[in-house]
Amino acid sequence: MEIAIVGGGIGGLAVAAGLHKIGIKTHVYEQAHAFKPLGAGIGIGSNVMVALEALGVSEEIKSRGMTLKEQRFLNGDFKVMNRIDFSLLKKRFGEENITIQRADLHHALFEAVDPAYVHFGKKVANFQQTQDNVTLAFIDGTEAVADYVIAADGIHSVFREALVNSSLPRYTGYTCWRGVSSSQQDVPAHISSEAWSRRGRFGWAPLYNGDVYWFACVNAEADDTYYQGLDQSGTAQLFAHFPPIVKRLITDTDDTYFLHHDIYDIEPLSTFVYDRICLLGDAAHATSPNMGQGAGQSIEDAYVLMDALQHEQSVREAFDRYDAQRVWKTGKVVKLSRQIGSAAQWDNPFLVAFRNGVFPLIPKSLLFWRLTFLFK
Repeated sequence: MEIAIVGGGIGGLAVAAGLHKIGIKTHVYEQAHAFKPLGAGIGIGSNVMVALEALGVSEEIKSRGMTLKEQRFLNGDFKVMNRIDFSLLKKRFGEENITIQRADLHHALFEAVDPAYVHFGKKVANFQQTQDNVTLAFIDGTEAVADYVIAADGIHSVFREALVNSSLPRYTGYTCWRGVSSSQQDVPAHISSEAWSRRGRFGWAPLYNGDVYWFACVNAEADDTYYQGLDQSGTAQLFAHFPPIVKRLITDTDDTYFLHHDIYDIEPLSTFVYDRICLLGDAAHATSPNMGQGAGQSIEDAYVLMDALQHEQSVREAFDRYDAQRVWKTGKVVKLSRQIGSAAQWDNPFLVAFRNGVFPLIPKSLLFWRLTFLFK
């Protein structure tokens, strides 16, 4: 039996690491020509740490992570509106929430996979599925044949867009800059914060080595050339209405870690399994980043699929079990994350006043309860 994984990002490498751990030596086909871990910072929820522990890669990630004890939500004047106590998740589920550089997470997963099974420069041009196998045709003219394919090729998945013609990325209405700053002055350890104003949103979290991960979002049309052309100084000007810490974090970011993207997700799918092809990660359920669960849900996919393949009698039964467990949960994450992002990006003064007045009245226990479905 040959299972091929298409995509060497976080989801693809996580499932490869899990399957290699249980003795299934799957080949990974990645379109990049070499391993290049990139990105800014990333949050890893305690639910995801449970999955990483099962995949056998949690210790390396914990060694490079900053434990988070609390999430603070601020208004445009940096006054605290509400908090989530992450230590309650630790007490209830046994794992911490952490922040980590995305590159460190990616590298830890890459190191957990036998390099002989990772193939670079393999971008899928098209594929053909029969009742017996799946043939992958790469743009370099080569082909690979597998009994089953795990498609972890991202939000613009060749597989999803061919198998589900109506499933295209949908724009959330806002664009986002991200970075890693070397300035940790006035950034308390173990606390992440997010400030919401009419003119934009800014969030930050400390990293283990003294750096700070930050993000900044404004409402915009998709593919806005003005926003695409802004450097650190220009981006800082957009958020000059916030206290000076915001400008300092943005301008103290090296070009290597200064990123800009419009934010997209996809409408939740009714299934991730299409005969011999199984969608995983962003290919299956790309979500906006408002819950810090995008990469995490990819990792949970990997754990659930590993566990199913280890215990079910056939790959098809394992795919069905994976589908039953993951479709509902990831769909809820996509919907809730989109709702949170929409409310956080309100710029109507009446809606903002309503939000800022009501949000502090929401019991902290209710904010905590809304997260507990992540552990089901």
